[in-house]
Amino acid sequence: MQTQPSLDTGELPSPSLIIYPERVKENIRHMITIAGDANRLRPHVKTHKLAEIVQLQIDQGIRKFKCATLAEARMLAESQADDILLAMQPVGPDIANIVSLAKKNPDTRFSTIADNRQTIELLDSDCRDANIKLGVYLDINSGMNRTGIAPDDNAVELYQYLNTAENLTAEGLHAYDGHIHESDPAKRELQIDRDFAKVEAFVQRLSEAGINVPNIIAGGTPSFPVHAKRNVDLSPGTTLLWDFGSSDKFKDLPFQQAALLFTRVISKPAPDLVCFDLGHKAVASEMEHPRVRIIGLEDATFVAHSEEHLVAKTDHASEIAVGDAYYAIPTHICPTVALHNKAAIAIDGKIADYWEIKAKTRI
Repeated sequence: MQTQPSLDTGELPSPSLIIYPERVKENIRHMITIAGDANRLRPHVKTHKLAEIVQLQIDQGIRKFKCATLAEARMLAESQADDILLAMQPVGPDIANIVSLAKKNPDTRFSTIADNRQTIELLDSDCRDANIKLGVYLDINSGMNRTGIAPDDNAVELYQYLNTAENLTAEGLHAYDGHIHESDPAKRELQIDRDFAKVEAFVQRLSEAGINVPNIIAGGTPSFPVHAKRNVDLSPGTTLLWDFGSSDKFKDLPFQQAALLFTRVISKPAPDLVCFDLGHKAVASEMEHPRVRIIGLEDATFVAHSEEHLVAKTDHASEIAVGDAYYAIPTHICPTVALHNKAAIAIDGKIADYWEIKAKTRI
C-alpha cells in the first residue's frame, strides 16, 4: 500500500486508524497456508485487540489464541474462542483475575505461563479455592532474556513440580524468540534454529526423566515460517495488520499492510515544514524516526514529534495546503492500535463501519 488509497474520508476526523478487512482476510489465508493447518495457529491478539478480527480468524478455522492482558483474554472469551493463552506471567491480583475469568467461562480452555515456583504455587492455590483446573506452560528463556527460565537443571525441577500441582495442568513449553530480527531469511533461520536447539535439548532431558511435553508454543512473527516446519503451535501476531517496519525488514514474508493512519496537515510553520496531527497519542513513538511513512511524501524527514504534532521537512511543502489529507503507514502497528478507541473500516472505497478496540483497556 504505497499509493494514496481512493477513499471517501470527507467526514472522517483525523487522526484516525483505518483497517481494511479484505486485506486482513488475505493475511489470515497466508498464515494458514504457511502453517499448513489452521489448527496449528495460536495467533497473538495484541496486534489488533479487536473482536471483529478474532471473528475473521474463527471464520477461517482458527480456534486458539494468545494474548498479553486480561482485557484481551476477556475479549477472546466474549468472542467464544475455544482456547485462550495469557502469555504474560500473572502476578499480584492478576493471578486471582485469570482464575476468576476461567471459572466464569467453563466452556473455554484457559492457560497461562509461569517461570518460577511461587507463581505456580499461587495459581495452584487459587485454582483449588475456585474448584477449577488451569493450564500452565513453562516459559522458557531461549535467548531473549526478557522472561522465562533458562532450560537447565532448575527448569527440569520446575517442570517436574508443575506436573505435581493438583489443580494445574502442565501444558508444555512456551518459547518466544522475539529478539531475532535478522532481515536475511537464511541467516534468520540459522539464528532461530540455534536458539530453538536449546528447547529441543530440554525436551529430550525431560523425556529421559520420564516426563512428557504435550505441546510447545514457539516463536512470533519473524520466526513463524521457520517454526512452521516443526511440530509446534505457531503464534504470529503482526501478520494480521502488518506495518512498514515489518515489510521493509522481512521482505520474504507475504503479508500486506491492512491498517493505515489518516492524518491532515494542520500548519505550515516554515517554507519547508508541514505539521501533521499525528502526535505520540496517535502513532507509536517507542522507536527512532521514521515512526511512520507518509504515502506520497516518502522524501519527508521528521524534525519534531510531540503529543499532538508531527513536523516533517519536505521539498514539496509549497505544494501542500493546510487541511490536506494524507495516509501514513506506522513503523510498529501493535502499540499504534492501542492508542485508538475505534478503527474506521474501509470497504469498497468508503468508511463502512467503526470497530471498537475493546481490549485496549486494562482491567
